[in-house]
Amino acid sequence: MTAQNSATSPSTIAVTATGTRPAVNSGTLLAALGVICFSLTFPSTVWGLESFGPWSLVAVRSVLAALIAGAFLLAGRVPLPERRHWAGLAVVGGGVVVGFPLLTTLALQTSTTSHAAVVVGLLPLTTATFAAIRTGRRPSRTFWIAAVSGAVVVLAFTLQQSGGALSTGDLYLFGALLVCAAGYTEGGRLAKLMPGWHVIGWALVLCLPLMAAAAVVALAHEPVHFTAHGVIGLVWVAAGSTFFGLYVWYRGMAAIGIPRASQLQLAQPLMTLVWSVTVLGEDLAPAAPLAAVGVLVCIAVTQRAKS
Repeated sequence: MTAQNSATSPSTIAVTATGTRPAVNSGTLLAALGVICFSLTFPSTVWGLESFGPWSLVAVRSVLAALIAGAFLLAGRVPLPERRHWAGLAVVGGGVVVGFPLLTTLALQTSTTSHAAVVVGLLPLTTATFAAIRTGRRPSRTFWIAAVSGAVVVLAFTLQQSGGALSTGDLYLFGALLVCAAGYTEGGRLAKLMPGWHVIGWALVLCLPLMAAAAVVALAHEPVHFTAHGVIGLVWVAAGSTFFGLYVWYRGMAAIGIPRASQLQLAQPLMTLVWSVTVLGEDLAPAAPLAAVGVLVCIAVTQRAKS
């Protein structure tokens, strides 16, 4: 791919290739599917903690996801990435394979799923900011107004639910926002240069030696009590969230652009709230429907704004 092509926006590439916009619509659907997968991560993590300690759960999920990714890469006879891409893959691995799962898992030991989900609702704005800095692209003022408005809705909901104070779990969650946004941004950039599943596949494989060693140490120090919920939770966060979810997510970002795709995640905390009620039996906050309407309006505006 030439430098000129790599500088072309994903949406322009999609339109040029087909003469219409079906590739952009497909990208939106793929990114939305990724959001659905991610929305199940916190409930699945809570289930996984029934059987594993936090460090064990993060390490084992990463190892399993890396083995799945490695099998697909071998089956597809995918060549090694170019040397210039390994630094970016390391950022993806550190952000979405290690950092975000670890920090959110630690947070969920003291925070409820619904509370954590709403805090992480700030991820779209964080990702859009990282993307603007990393890529040099500047979304329109309308885009930023809608994005900031969505973040304000999410933050107001969070503070209202927590009584106006932030907990230690919130600090873990804010740290998770930063590392995940960096991983999403770098992964979205790489997904324009190689297939999205190659990005997450190689990032997982790159982290495999470290996470395998961490799994051995963690399992030796944290007790394991197998339950049906625990096993299901582990399998989902490894295969569903970490591998498949990131695969479709990066493909979607490559098609519609990082800022626009990131705003779809404004719906993620509200979807997680639904799972927390239906799957975990948590009480739904009265303000949730109002927050849902506000967030969905912001999503509609960001998807129509020039980015």
